[in-house]
Amino acid sequence: MLSLLCAPSLARAEFTVCNQTLDVVNLAVGQEVEAAFQTDGWWTIGANQCVNVIREELTNRYIYIYATDVFGNAILSGSTDMCVERKRFTVRGIDECWQRGHIAARFYEVDTLEQSRWTFFLTGSSP
Repeated sequence: MLSLLCAPSLARAEFTVCNQTLDVVNLAVGQEVEAAFQTDGWWTIGANQCVNVIREELTNRYIYIYATDVFGNAILSGSTDMCVERKRFTVRGIDECWQRGHIAARFYEVDTLEQSRWTFFLTGSSP
């Protein structure tokens, strides 16, 4: 038992988002999965808290994120159109969101510089 407590922990690869605002935010994440883009959401992140939104080793250089306040107003958006839903979701593909019954949102592109682990800090000002 003692050896388990003293054993060094293995570093895990992941994409973490830290909310450095004073508000609760809802976060959606987009990435390429098996040769197609996929979006997943929602993670709720309290003020001054961090959440691991991708728990496996990062294989994509670019990760896309979209954040809203508790009223659904975008607080972080970018220039890449992807699909979201009002409730928890996984959506394969990013084309024709409205036609497929989804909501189109403009995701912010995060360049992870091909690292296997990355932390993004969400602040009150635009990146």
